[in-house]
Amino acid sequence: MPRFPYAARIAFASAMIALGVIGLALRDFSAVWGPLPAWAHGRTTLAVVYSLVPLVAGVALFFKRTAAAAALVLVAYVALWWLLFKLPPVFSAPLTEVSWLDAGMFGMLLAGAWTLFAELGGRPFLGDARAVRMARVLFALGLIPTGLSHFVYPQYTIPLIPTIFPFRPAWAYFTGACHLAAGLAVLFGVLPRLAAQLESLMLLLFTVIVWVPRVIATPGTPLNWTELWLSWAITAAAAVVAAQIPESRRPAPVMPA
Repeated sequence: MPRFPYAARIAFASAMIALGVIGLALRDFSAVWGPLPAWAHGRTTLAVVYSLVPLVAGVALFFKRTAAAAALVLVAYVALWWLLFKLPPVFSAPLTEVSWLDAGMFGMLLAGAWTLFAELGGRPFLGDARAVRMARVLFALGLIPTGLSHFVYPQYTIPLIPTIFPFRPAWAYFTGACHLAAGLAVLFGVLPRLAAQLESLMLLLFTVIVWVPRVIATPGTPLNWTELWLSWAITAAAAVVAAQIPESRRPAPVMPA
């Protein structure tokens, strides 16, 4: 297996393991995946069960014999949470950008797990070429509200940028524009592989520059750990998607007769 796709798979697996461990340690849905609706019962038990799934599946991704099955479990796992708890707020409050942002981020995670399943030899319907394209579209659509959030909520984005960077508002808007550009490029097929790779790189830099220092500064704050590994998971998802986009090839020149 080429090194880059394998590294992307390992990165995704490590993020799932870490999020599972955090969920087990805190036994709280809201700390990792967001709040449960009021009608849900047995929250602690559900939190434990729902944390065990990414932990076990993440470990299984390291082994060739179990990797495809683990990826399929993660597809179902993220899809269930996305459909039940992330999409409904979009329909109930379509003019609230944060609902779109939340759905977009989890859509990117779903696209990563879906693409990973296809890469590992998943069978139709979820693992054929058409399914991979659908996952790619989902990833691209998820980037659009992610980019828009930098413009709609600059009061939350700007403080995340370390003070060593000058012109912090400009960085906030610039990175938002980069998310939008990457999403549109992947969606419309304009150098999509390069766009997804650059998006993955930007997310990696964001994870390292923003969340790693915060974890080091206040290691006792659970939110920082959660954000660190969620950011890493989305970074890995972007890398998985990028690895499966065919390289753009220029048409061969037509030789004169």
